[in-house]
Amino acid sequence: LLDTGLAPLRTLSHQPRSYRATITTANPAIFTYLDVRKTGLAGKTARLSTRSLKLIYDILNRSIKNAMKRDKVKRNIVDLCEVPRGRGGRPSRALTLAQGEAVIAAAEQADVRIRAYILLSLLTGARTEEVRALTWRHVVALDKDQQVWRPVTEIGWDHKKFAVYVWRSVRKQGDTKTVKSRRTLQIPTRAIAALRLLNEAQNEPRTAAGDQWTGTGLVFCTKNSTPLSATNVRRDFRKVLSSAGLTGAEWTPRELRHSFVSLLSDFGVPIEDISRLVGHANTVVTETVYRFQLRPVLLEGAEAMDRIFPSNHHP
Repeated sequence: LLDTGLAPLRTLSHQPRSYRATITTANPAIFTYLDVRKTGLAGKTARLSTRSLKLIYDILNRSIKNAMKRDKVKRNIVDLCEVPRGRGGRPSRALTLAQGEAVIAAAEQADVRIRAYILLSLLTGARTEEVRALTWRHVVALDKDQQVWRPVTEIGWDHKKFAVYVWRSVRKQGDTKTVKSRRTLQIPTRAIAALRLLNEAQNEPRTAAGDQWTGTGLVFCTKNSTPLSATNVRRDFRKVLSSAGLTGAEWTPRELRHSFVSLLSDFGVPIEDISRLVGHANTVVTETVYRFQLRPVLLEGAEAMDRIFPSNHHP
């Protein structure tokens, strides 16, 4: 193996954003079939998922195709390789009803920021990257007199119905994951109370700073009004779960969304409604992504046949 070839792959991190930068430091002219197959792909199966290996394969493939256009190499040896099966990921999990109640109770005793974060995520099913990007002008209340939704920063909290505009995320360009992900969600009562407390807590430094205030308008931010990182959220989230009697290190914030789907399914909410609430293009996506959280309800056939061919025997 020529170290100047695929050596950068040895230190490849698990973050997809690093793949392109890493691969571009490799010199396609000295790749060999064995380099790509053994060191670049098969050599990473113990550390990376199949999806990550596929990303590496695609980037290598495109890189060598570009090299061929510039007469740097004669053939694309990546085409001779297959993407091996990578390391299995940790299965996603969802809170049971009892666990959900314990987490909510623990969150309501926690710091006001993580309290609002957990309650809003669990009770609306918003993605963690959508919640982190939420601004106060997208937290709205229904003005009954004019029958319009207006930001709570304008009309306050003395109203009965509240909603969030899930129109942004911390993804590149600030877009949501898909067009269908842009949605408006009514806020459950317990999440409203938590958001109100958070807003009041943030008003104190805002008022004290006066004209000098340079806040970002984010609902969930640091004490300096800077955006929360995923690490900030994960740390505080796990503390709350530990105080709820769970092993916090085994859970991630995104599993609040899985729990939302699971709890609604158990409660009998139709999958079509769940799909719209979580911002999926159709129910196929919901069934694929949350196949372990959804409880299948296939009763129609048996119930219809019982009506067609009634029986005198009762189990």
